Amino acid sequence: MGTETIIPALDPMPLPAPFWLFKLLLVLTFFLHIVVMNFMFGGGLIAAFSGLFRKKNESDQRLFKDIVPKIPSLLAATITLGIAPLLFVQVLYGQFFYTATIIMAWPWFLVLVLLMFAYYGFYIVALKQDKTSRGIGWVMLISIFFIFLVGFFYSSNFTLMESPATWSAKYFQDRSGWNLNGSESTLIPRFLHFLVASVAVGSFLIILTGLFRWKQEADYARFLIVRGGQWFMYATMTQFVVGIWFLISLPREAMLQFMGGNMLATISLLIGVVGGLAAIFIMSNGIRNDDPRTPAWWAMGITGVVVIFMAMMRDVLRTAYLSPYFKASELPVKTQLDVLILFLVLFVIGILVWALMIKRYFFTPSAKITE
Repeated sequence: MGTETIIPALDPMPLPAPFWLFKLLLVLTFFLHIVVMNFMFGGGLIAAFSGLFRKKNESDQRLFKDIVPKIPSLLAATITLGIAPLLFVQVLYGQFFYTATIIMAWPWFLVLVLLMFAYYGFYIVALKQDKTSRGIGWVMLISIFFIFLVGFFYSSNFTLMESPATWSAKYFQDRSGWNLNGSESTLIPRFLHFLVASVAVGSFLIILTGLFRWKQEADYARFLIVRGGQWFMYATMTQFVVGIWFLISLPREAMLQFMGGNMLATISLLIGVVGGLAAIFIMSNGIRNDDPRTPAWWAMGITGVVVIFMAMMRDVLRTAYLSPYFKASELPVKTQLDVLILFLVLFVIGILVWALMIKRYFFTPSAKITE
């Protein structure tokens, strides 16, 4: 059976805006989603480690107590901001996404269950008055593990989505609905690439908490910036190793996209490497200072730019994988200008309001968890 017979036909309903605009919004909304997700997962993992394995350090215990109340709301923001890029993927690549989801089946259904369990766990930890017990640290770590599984299921789904040539064999060999695409050579390095990056970017939650508390508690704020900076440097250095593994695991045609075959992909990779090294150097020097605030801001800003280009690289890679089966020019388009303008205006306003809420809720000394 050929792959052309298993890929569903294009949706005959025309796109309400140009294809390039949907692609731009996909990359932008994915960037927003991934930043908050990294804050939630990476920040939560760092907090859990501090709470469990640094019992004798009073500042680490305080870090745990200060960070865990933020995680439930960050999970809510992660889910909310993840809806838009997922919808854009479904609009642009629905015939690939839905087929992969059907082949994968049960693990995809479990995503909602795992998110609910993680939500409950995060709230148990956040609302617990006594956060010093070892048990509460394990509840936090187990909840983080549920998010880990969700991320792995997503990586499995999206690698399967980009490999239509394997669909027939996978479906007919195993119809149990538990196909995690384990035979895909890029699955593990790809997942680890996201996982390690989430720790690096998640450390910024710790750093930002310190930056916004500097005027009230300079000593403790400096500890947070230094501790977050250490996690950032170690995770980013690990990311270089994982990134090389991911790159060489790609099919030759896809890998060559980042070696001059595609200018955007090549420049994005170069910016990622140079930016990552620069951020490590700046952070390394900065956390040795009595006042590490300015270097921390610079390192975070550079990393933010790197993450944007990483999101672009992800899109280029998807395009390379699907190029034999998908042509954007074949999608019907009928632009609805009035609806499009209204959407873009509300989108910009929503982002500004969301950013203001994040600052006021998470990074003010008086911020408290609400039920």
